Amino acid sequence: MIVVMKQGATLDQVDQVAKRVREMKLKDQVIVGQELTVVAVVGDDRFKDRNAFEVMDGVDRVVPILSPYKRASREGRPGKTVITFPGGATIGGTQIPVIAGPCSVESREQIVEIAHMMKAAGAVGLRGGAFKPRTNPYSFQGMGEEGLKHLAQARAETGLFIVTEVMSIDQVDLVCEYADVLQIGARNMQNFNLLSRVGETNKPVLLKRGMSATLEEFLLAAEYVLARGNPNVILCERGIRTFEDYVRNTLPLAIVPALHALTHLPVVVDPSHGTGKADLVEPMCRAAVAAGADGLIIETHTNPAKAMTDGAQSLTPAAFAAMMKSTARIAAAVDRTM
Repeated sequence: MIVVMKQGATLDQVDQVAKRVREMKLKDQVIVGQELTVVAVVGDDRFKDRNAFEVMDGVDRVVPILSPYKRASREGRPGKTVITFPGGATIGGTQIPVIAGPCSVESREQIVEIAHMMKAAGAVGLRGGAFKPRTNPYSFQGMGEEGLKHLAQARAETGLFIVTEVMSIDQVDLVCEYADVLQIGARNMQNFNLLSRVGETNKPVLLKRGMSATLEEFLLAAEYVLARGNPNVILCERGIRTFEDYVRNTLPLAIVPALHALTHLPVVVDPSHGTGKADLVEPMCRAAVAAGADGLIIETHTNPAKAMTDGAQSLTPAAFAAMMKSTARIAAAVDRTM
């Protein structure tokens, strides 16, 4: 449930409500909006005493939250979460940040070169995997810490913030030393121990939807991160597995407005994994922005034919620049900027 404070409620009154929540052995989260302040009450419903809050000074009303994802729900936070990245770019507002780069970091020269090209074309973030979850154990598994160092070098030269995947609990501290945003891949969307661990960090978390996860399961995975105290969660739709075989995955863009109706968290779309085909990426970028996506994450490579991973879905720098121009026109039409 949430405790809605009256307009003009004092900080002391808010603190008293939060203190009462903790006395009930529950967790409190104070959310300060432009017009109202609310205190989210999270925990076992058996210990929630609605009457105890309704009589407190400064309290306007107590509202039960029906959704199981208490912190992710719009019921507890009517506005949108806006996250600011290093360098000043934001997500969740009118700006649509674009994150681009190769599936895998292959060498220092490769990642630095593509970073400069992405920066010139308008990207604000650099993606690249140092640790790679591969179905085949004999496939390229990534460069590990050396790859992270190459990403850091690319950031130092371009100013792009870094998004890279963390695959296990024992990698979290290492990846946090280098990355600006921690990516949780589709295969780990329900790795609850990992979700809880990244929730204990101060890094934004880009959470990818599992390939067969429902919308509610997706939001409950985000709830694991939020419940551990990390409010900076970005949801990423990367396509789901269906009976279709003309695409690698099916990109269900209807989930973008559906998520916006249910959650305050920003939503990113990944049309590279969502289709698996480079020639489908640009039209799906335009469609994603038209549907209300708050950001895009795109795979790019200077020579997709020789990419160690996911070359078939990677845009060349020239194709990426063309995509940015055409998608910017759609963004302008829906009162957004890129």
